[in-house]
Amino acid sequence: MRIAMVSEHASPLAVIGGVDAGGQNVYVARLTEELARRGHEVTVYTRRDDAALPDRVPLPGGGVVEHVPAGPPTVLPKDELFPYMPDFGAYLARAWRRERPDVVHAHFWMSGMACLLGAGPHGIPVVQTFHALGTVKRRHQGDADTSPPERIAVERQIGRTCDRVLATCTDEVHELAAMGVSPRRMSVVPCGVDPVRFHPGADPAAAPAPRRTRRHRLLACGRLVPRKGYDLAIRALTRIPNTELLVAGGPPPAQLDGEPEARRLRALAEEHGVGDRVHLLGAVAPDRMPALMRSADLVLCTPVYEPFGIVPLEAMACAVPVVATDVGGHRDSVADGRTGRLVTPGDPDAVARAVRDLLGGDRMRRRCGSAGRARVLARFTWPRVADGVEQVYRRLTAESAPRPQVA
Repeated sequence: MRIAMVSEHASPLAVIGGVDAGGQNVYVARLTEELARRGHEVTVYTRRDDAALPDRVPLPGGGVVEHVPAGPPTVLPKDELFPYMPDFGAYLARAWRRERPDVVHAHFWMSGMACLLGAGPHGIPVVQTFHALGTVKRRHQGDADTSPPERIAVERQIGRTCDRVLATCTDEVHELAAMGVSPRRMSVVPCGVDPVRFHPGADPAAAPAPRRTRRHRLLACGRLVPRKGYDLAIRALTRIPNTELLVAGGPPPAQLDGEPEARRLRALAEEHGVGDRVHLLGAVAPDRMPALMRSADLVLCTPVYEPFGIVPLEAMACAVPVVATDVGGHRDSVADGRTGRLVTPGDPDAVARAVRDLLGGDRMRRRCGSAGRARVLARFTWPRVADGVEQVYRRLTAESAPRPQVA
């Protein structure tokens, strides 16, 4: 099949850990790679944010990234990109008139808008993965939500108009149904992880993780933004003795002093008397992440909301138990009591109790770690994800294929 992926702000070429570079970038990159490995021709369309970028860039694992001129060729926050989506869609319409894809897969709501504009004139089936929903963001962020005011209405229209919605978790299905999107138009296909990169065994060729002390080690990682809930982890740490917390994500270490969220977290740690036990690592190179995961006793994932969350899968693949807030995709990925613990969002006491329980017994941690690894291999590898996505593509292309004329 000829497949068009559209990811307007989240390029598979981006460095993970920036403000707008996270799980969606990983999802698009790895799904593209897996589909290309199966012989499909995959092009990822993403917005040009640098005038020096080539028009097309081959991806190492297969597929190609095409940079779309829509708006100024400079880095912009994703919430400022909405006015440029008509230009993005017009570009897609012209590109697909020259070479029609069999199916289009939109990632994020603005990509969905551009895809419907680009695919509509050519009758190309459109699959939508939202990755995050405006209703959820508005509920949790309120006046701090910087999304364009049109977002929720556009998401509702996309959900009712596209050919299929690929939700990443059951929580998203319920949220979309509340918006008036029929569950019959949805399929659930989760995010994935590479269990070859993220594994429990030592890797002599990998860069070493920060040296362990006699303290237990907790690890939290992801974009350095308030909704990730690192402040909750810091507050919980005050109730967990003889334990350090490492936070990986954000700008390079040398730039952390200029990062508002880093300053806020450091001040919070000092205020609560755990400044010597909280270590902000800044951006961590992807090839160092598996060793960093393996160096931890537990991985904490404590956001106030999380559309899916790939970090728990990475930890489980490394056979490291997870303590996660009971939100969004965590409910599908973390098996409470078997691969870790699900805790009440915003409750540092609940986080601390779960951590102390798991740190209290090596046998329990090993059992949870083994169960997590088995769960990943059974449900959350990229080949399993691609199986589900490919099945949807094939059904839609078969339905849209012209029927033979009967004489």
